[in-house]
Amino acid sequence: MEGILAVWQRDVIKFFRDISRLLGSFAMPFMFLILFGSGMSGAMQSMIGGSGGGPLADFDFVKFMFPGIIGMVVFTNSIFSALSVVQDKEFGYMREILVSPMSRVSIAIGKVLGGTTVAVIQGLMMLIFVPFIGVSISFLMVVKLIPIMFLVGFTMSSIGLLIASLLNSAQGFQMVSQILLFPMLFLSGALFPLNGMPAWMDVIVKINPLTYSVDMLKNVVLQPGTLSEPMQEAMGLNLDLFGHTISLTGDILIVLGIAAVFIVLATVRFAKTEA
Repeated sequence: MEGILAVWQRDVIKFFRDISRLLGSFAMPFMFLILFGSGMSGAMQSMIGGSGGGPLADFDFVKFMFPGIIGMVVFTNSIFSALSVVQDKEFGYMREILVSPMSRVSIAIGKVLGGTTVAVIQGLMMLIFVPFIGVSISFLMVVKLIPIMFLVGFTMSSIGLLIASLLNSAQGFQMVSQILLFPMLFLSGALFPLNGMPAWMDVIVKINPLTYSVDMLKNVVLQPGTLSEPMQEAMGLNLDLFGHTISLTGDILIVLGIAAVFIVLATVRFAKTEA
């Protein structure tokens, strides 16, 4: 536990000391929410059939995007937190850690927990936008969001560590991570509704772990019980898997299973890393 805590503490302290990273984490969410979200709101309402009135007249694209933006921040920061593993390899710091008495499993878990903690903090920072976009967030919702963001961050940090364990250059890690992350992000329902997709793309959506992560965030932030059934469908809240609507509990179980698989793969692969 001391080894895990030491590695976790180092990553968290590095985050708070990097002011540019701290402030820069607002740049892309601001661009998507304020510029892209507001600019595309009318077009998206027309596309879903809400511009002519009816049950979808109150569709708000910015509100639809907000849980996805939180997810995007958690996804990107947790998976790219593993970049420090590759950088430590390049600068020789990783060699010092690997030859220490700490077990490599402890180092791997500490890295994953450090990346997860930073991602959760940055996800919570997105709540600063709440007063400007008309979303109602209660204290109870924040309490629910924290463990969900932690689970999502833990999963993505495990995937990031697995990638970092296989690569030896920061440039290679960034390229591979972007190739994996951005298709997963755009096919998760975070930024666009997933209605009317081709059958082959729908299969990718179903096997995408971010789909269930975004669905968890939407179920907490958008409060399905307060919305009509057409509005729930427009907001992407009726996630279907093999003919069954996935509940919040179902999402959690699926993401837990994915997290278990990748943390095992990441720790096994990291344990084989050469000093």
